[in-house]
Amino acid sequence: MKFRILTTTILCATLFLSACKEQKRDIEPIEVSFNKEGDLTIYKAATDSIVTRLDIEIADTDYDVQTGLMYRNSMQENQAMLFVFPSMRERFFYMKNTRIPLDLIYLDNDKHIVSFQENAVPFDEASLPSKVPAQYVLEINAGLAEKWLLEVGDRIEYIEINEK
Repeated sequence: MKFRILTTTILCATLFLSACKEQKRDIEPIEVSFNKEGDLTIYKAATDSIVTRLDIEIADTDYDVQTGLMYRNSMQENQAMLFVFPSMRERFFYMKNTRIPLDLIYLDNDKHIVSFQENAVPFDEASLPSKVPAQYVLEINAGLAEKWLLEVGDRIEYIEINEK
Protein backbone atom coordinates (compact mmCIF):
# COMPACT_ATOMS: atom_id res chain seq x y z
CA MET A 1 0.00 0.00 0.00
CA LYS A 2 2.82 2.43 0.88
CA PHE A 3 4.50 1.58 -2.43
CA ARG A 4 1.32 2.38 -4.36
CA ILE A 5 0.91 5.77 -2.58
CA LEU A 6 4.59 6.59 -3.18
CA THR A 7 4.34 5.65 -6.87
CA THR A 8 1.16 7.69 -7.31
CA THR A 9 2.73 10.70 -5.55
CA ILE A 10 5.86 10.55 -7.73
CA LEU A 11 3.75 10.18 -10.88
CA CYS A 12 1.57 13.18 -9.94
CA ALA A 13 4.62 15.30 -9.09
CA THR A 14 6.26 14.40 -12.41
CA LEU A 15 3.12 15.27 -14.37
CA PHE A 16 2.73 18.54 -12.46
CA LEU A 17 6.35 19.60 -13.04
CA SER A 18 6.31 18.68 -16.73
CA ALA A 19 3.06 20.61 -17.23
CA CYS A 20 4.67 23.70 -15.70
CA LYS A 21 7.76 23.48 -17.90
CA GLU A 22 7.84 26.32 -20.42
CA GLN A 23 7.68 25.13 -23.98
CA LYS A 24 10.61 26.29 -26.09
CA ARG A 25 9.42 28.30 -29.05
CA ASP A 26 11.45 28.89 -32.16
CA ILE A 27 11.03 32.49 -33.18
CA GLU A 28 11.67 33.11 -36.84
CA PRO A 29 13.14 36.55 -37.50
CA ILE A 30 11.20 38.56 -40.03
CA GLU A 31 13.21 39.50 -43.10
CA VAL A 32 12.73 43.20 -43.77
CA SER A 33 12.95 43.84 -47.49
CA PHE A 34 13.55 47.07 -49.39
CA ASN A 35 10.38 48.83 -50.55
CA LYS A 36 11.14 51.44 -53.23
CA GLU A 37 9.14 54.60 -52.51
CA GLY A 38 11.06 57.14 -54.54
CA ASP A 39 13.93 58.13 -56.80
CA LEU A 40 16.77 60.33 -55.53
CA THR A 41 19.55 62.06 -57.47
CA ILE A 42 22.73 63.49 -55.93
CA TYR A 43 24.35 66.48 -57.68
CA LYS A 44 27.82 68.03 -57.28
CA ALA A 45 27.59 71.64 -56.14
CA ALA A 46 30.54 72.86 -58.22
CA THR A 47 29.39 71.47 -61.58
CA ASP A 48 25.71 70.61 -61.02
CA SER A 49 26.56 67.23 -62.57
CA ILE A 50 24.85 64.02 -61.47
CA VAL A 51 26.89 61.96 -59.01
CA THR A 52 24.48 59.03 -58.76
CA ARG A 53 20.84 58.02 -58.76
CA LEU A 54 19.31 55.95 -55.95
CA ASP A 55 16.16 54.01 -55.21
CA ILE A 56 14.93 55.19 -51.81
CA GLU A 57 12.65 54.28 -48.99
CA ILE A 58 11.18 57.34 -47.33
CA ALA A 59 10.95 57.55 -43.54
CA ASP A 60 8.47 60.29 -42.73
CA THR A 61 6.26 58.74 -40.04
CA ASP A 62 7.20 58.34 -36.38
CA TYR A 63 7.41 54.55 -36.78
CA ASP A 64 9.56 54.72 -39.93
CA VAL A 65 11.89 57.27 -38.34
CA GLN A 66 12.27 55.15 -35.18
CA THR A 67 13.00 51.89 -37.03
CA GLY A 68 14.87 53.18 -40.08
CA LEU A 69 17.16 50.47 -41.44
CA MET A 70 17.04 48.34 -38.29
CA TYR A 71 17.00 44.57 -38.74
CA ARG A 72 18.14 44.72 -42.38
CA ASN A 73 20.84 42.26 -43.38
CA SER A 74 22.01 44.18 -46.42
CA MET A 75 21.29 47.03 -48.78
CA GLN A 76 22.33 47.34 -52.41
CA GLU A 77 24.65 50.14 -53.50
CA ASN A 78 21.86 51.83 -55.45
CA GLN A 79 19.49 51.87 -52.46
CA ALA A 80 19.15 54.31 -49.57
CA MET A 81 16.77 55.55 -46.90
CA LEU A 82 15.75 59.20 -46.77
CA PHE A 83 14.45 60.58 -43.46
CA VAL A 84 12.16 63.57 -43.93
CA PHE A 85 11.52 65.83 -40.93
CA PRO A 86 9.03 68.71 -40.69
CA SER A 87 11.62 71.31 -39.66
CA MET A 88 15.30 72.19 -39.36
CA ARG A 89 17.09 71.30 -36.14
CA GLU A 90 20.13 69.38 -34.98
CA ARG A 91 19.58 65.65 -35.56
CA PHE A 92 20.88 62.73 -33.51
CA PHE A 93 20.96 59.20 -34.92
CA TYR A 94 22.37 55.92 -33.60
CA MET A 95 22.90 52.40 -34.93
CA LYS A 96 20.84 50.39 -32.44
CA ASN A 97 19.69 47.11 -34.06
CA THR A 98 21.20 48.23 -37.37
CA ARG A 99 23.21 45.39 -38.87
CA ILE A 100 24.87 47.17 -41.79
CA PRO A 101 27.52 49.91 -41.62
CA LEU A 102 26.24 53.22 -42.95
CA ASP A 103 27.19 56.73 -44.00
CA LEU A 104 24.73 59.33 -42.70
CA ILE A 105 24.38 62.46 -44.79
CA TYR A 106 22.65 65.43 -43.15
CA LEU A 107 20.90 67.93 -45.42
CA ASP A 108 19.28 71.33 -44.85
CA ASN A 109 15.80 72.44 -45.88
CA ASP A 110 17.12 73.22 -49.40
CA LYS A 111 18.44 69.64 -49.61
CA HIS A 112 22.11 70.67 -49.57
CA ILE A 113 24.58 68.53 -47.62
CA VAL A 114 25.53 70.22 -44.34
CA SER A 115 27.43 67.42 -42.56
CA PHE A 116 28.32 63.72 -42.52
CA GLN A 117 28.77 60.81 -40.14
CA GLU A 118 30.74 58.26 -42.15
CA ASN A 119 31.28 54.55 -41.49
CA ALA A 120 28.79 54.27 -38.62
CA VAL A 121 29.39 50.98 -36.80
CA PRO A 122 26.56 48.40 -36.69
CA PHE A 123 24.78 48.07 -33.32
CA ASP A 124 26.69 51.06 -31.84
CA GLU A 125 24.37 53.14 -29.67
CA ALA A 126 26.67 56.17 -29.54
CA SER A 127 25.06 59.38 -30.77
CA LEU A 128 25.76 60.43 -34.36
CA PRO A 129 24.87 64.15 -34.34
CA SER A 130 24.44 66.37 -37.36
CA LYS A 131 26.30 69.15 -35.47
CA VAL A 132 24.29 71.72 -37.46
CA PRO A 133 20.56 72.02 -38.17
CA ALA A 134 19.23 69.52 -40.73
CA GLN A 135 15.81 68.63 -42.11
CA TYR A 136 16.74 65.51 -44.09
CA VAL A 137 19.03 62.56 -43.40
CA LEU A 138 20.15 60.19 -46.14
CA GLU A 139 21.51 56.78 -45.10
CA ILE A 140 23.68 54.96 -47.63
CA ASN A 141 26.08 52.02 -47.36
CA ALA A 142 29.30 52.87 -45.53
CA GLY A 143 32.10 54.09 -47.76
CA LEU A 144 29.88 55.43 -50.55
CA ALA A 145 30.13 59.08 -49.46
CA GLU A 146 33.90 58.83 -49.88
CA LYS A 147 33.66 56.76 -53.09
CA TRP A 148 31.31 59.34 -54.65
CA LEU A 149 33.47 62.23 -53.34
CA LEU A 150 30.49 63.87 -51.66
CA GLU A 151 31.10 67.25 -50.04
CA VAL A 152 29.24 69.80 -47.95
CA GLY A 153 27.22 71.87 -50.42
CA ASP A 154 26.37 69.00 -52.79
CA ARG A 155 22.62 68.57 -53.11
CA ILE A 156 19.86 66.05 -53.68
CA GLU A 157 16.51 66.02 -55.43
CA TYR A 158 13.93 63.30 -54.92
CA ILE A 159 10.48 62.32 -56.04
CA GLU A 160 8.10 60.06 -54.19
CA ILE A 161 6.63 57.37 -56.45
CA ASN A 162 4.45 55.38 -54.06
CA GLU A 163 1.85 56.65 -51.66
CA LYS A 164 2.07 54.95 -48.27
